[in-house]
Amino acid sequence: MPDVAALPDTASRKQAQSRALDRSLVRGVAWTAAAKWASQVLIWASWLIVARLLTPEDYGLVGMAAIYLGLVTLLSEFGLGTAVLAVRELSVDQIHQLNGLAVLAGVAGLLASCALAIPLGRFFRAPPLPLVVVAMSATFVITSFKTVPLALLQREFRFRALALVDLAQALISAISMISLAVLGFRYWTLVLGAALAALLSAGAVRRLRPVAFAWPRLGALKHTMALSYRIVVARLCWYLSANADFLVAGRMLGKAALGFYSLGWTLASVPVDKVTTLVGQVAPAILSAVQHDPPAMRRYVLRITEGIALVTFPLALGLALVARDFVLVVLGARWEATVVPLRLLAAYAAIRSITPILPQVLHVLRQARFEMWRMVAAAAVMPTAFYVGGQRWGTAGIALAWMVLDPLLLLPMYRRVFSSIGLSAREYLAALWPALSGTAVMAAVVLGIEAFSGREWTAGARLAAQVAAGAGSYGLVCLLLHRQRLSAFFQLVRAGPGSEVAS
Repeated sequence: MPDVAALPDTASRKQAQSRALDRSLVRGVAWTAAAKWASQVLIWASWLIVARLLTPEDYGLVGMAAIYLGLVTLLSEFGLGTAVLAVRELSVDQIHQLNGLAVLAGVAGLLASCALAIPLGRFFRAPPLPLVVVAMSATFVITSFKTVPLALLQREFRFRALALVDLAQALISAISMISLAVLGFRYWTLVLGAALAALLSAGAVRRLRPVAFAWPRLGALKHTMALSYRIVVARLCWYLSANADFLVAGRMLGKAALGFYSLGWTLASVPVDKVTTLVGQVAPAILSAVQHDPPAMRRYVLRITEGIALVTFPLALGLALVARDFVLVVLGARWEATVVPLRLLAAYAAIRSITPILPQVLHVLRQARFEMWRMVAAAAVMPTAFYVGGQRWGTAGIALAWMVLDPLLLLPMYRRVFSSIGLSAREYLAALWPALSGTAVMAAVVLGIEAFSGREWTAGARLAAQVAAGAGSYGLVCLLLHRQRLSAFFQLVRAGPGSEVAS
C-alpha cells in the first residue's frame, strides 16, 4: 500500500488505506471486466469459426471428457489459492511448500485421469475418449504451476496485469484453435487449444510472480491444509447440489424437459453470473486485506452487496416479469415451455447474486468449517427437493425448489457472517434499499403496461415498451430517491487510476 507512515494519526492512516483499497476494488473490477468482455468476444468469434470447421461429433467427444474433467478440476486445485489469500501470515518457506503441494495435487489429478480414462471410454462407448481425457488432464499439471503465484498476484491487487494475461490467453487460444481447425486436427483442435492457452497463462503468471518450490511438510502446513480441505469439501458438495437439478430433469422428465429447463437456467444466470464473477475475482483480495478490521469488513460487504444489487436486481427480476414475451419474441413459440422455469429461476437469480461474497467472508475469517457443513447439508437436501418438485410439478417444481429451499439454507450463513463482523440486518437491508425500491417501482410499471396493453399489441411491441419503461422508471427512482448514494458510488468509480496497490 502507499506509504502512510508520515500521516499524523491512526485515523488518517486508516482513511488513506481505505481510499487505496476502494481504488483497488474499483480498478480491479474495471480491468477484469474489460479483459473478460474483450476475451469473450475473441472466444465467441473463434468458436463460431471453429464450429463451421468441426463436426458435432468432435464437440460431443470433448463434451464427454468435460463432464468428468469439470469435477476433477474443482478438486485438483485443492483450495490452495483461496488458502493463500486467506492466510496472510504465511512465511516465505510455507508459501514455497504450498507451491510444491499445488504441483503434487496437479500431478495427482493427471494420474487419476489416466486410471479412469479407459473406463470412461467404455462407459461412453467412445474409443478415442481415453486419449482425449489424458491429454486434457495435462492442463491440471500446467495450471498447478500458477495456483500459488496467481493467489499472490491477487493478494497484491495486481489485477491489471492479470487482466492483460487473460486477454493475451484468449487471443492466442483463438488464433491457435482456428489454425488447428483449418489444418484438419478435428477434435484435437479443442484439446490442444485449451492446453496451449493454459500453458501461456501459467507461464505469464509465473513470470509476473516467480515462486520457488519446496517439498511440503504437513506439520508446517497443518492449519492451511485444514482450511483448504474444508474449501474443497464445500466445493464438491456445491457441485453436487448445483448440478442435481439437471440430472433429475433429464432422468425423470426426459431430454425435451431438460432442454427447456437448462435453457431457462442459462438465460436466468447470464446477467447475474457475469457481474458476480467479475466482483468475485477481486473481492477475496480486498476482504483478506481487512480480515482483522471488522468495521472495514462490514463496509466492503455492504458496498459490494449494494453495487451488485443495483445491477442484478433489475436485470433478474425484469427478466422474470417479461419472461413470456421475451421467450416468444427471441426464441419462438416452440420454447414456450421454458417460460415458467425461467420466471422462477430469474427471480431466484436476484437472491443468488448477492450471496457469493458471504462464503468469501467466512474463508478469510478462517470459518470454512461452517460453510463446509452448510454445503454438506445442501448436497443432502437439494437433490431430494428437486426430485419431489419435479415429480409433482415438472420443471417448474425443480425451479421452485431453488426458490423455496435454498434461501432457507442461506439463513444460517447470513447469521454467522453478521455475528462474525458485527453487521446488523438493518444495515444490510439499507444497503439493498436503493435496488429494492427501484426494482419495486420498475415492476409496477412493467406489470401496468402488461395489464393495459390491448390485444392489438404484438409480443414484440409489448416487450419493447416494458423494457424501455422499466429501465427508465428504475433509473428515475434511483436518481430521485438515492442521488446522494449514487453520487458517492460514482465518485469512487471516477477515482484516478493511479498505481496498483501492493499488499
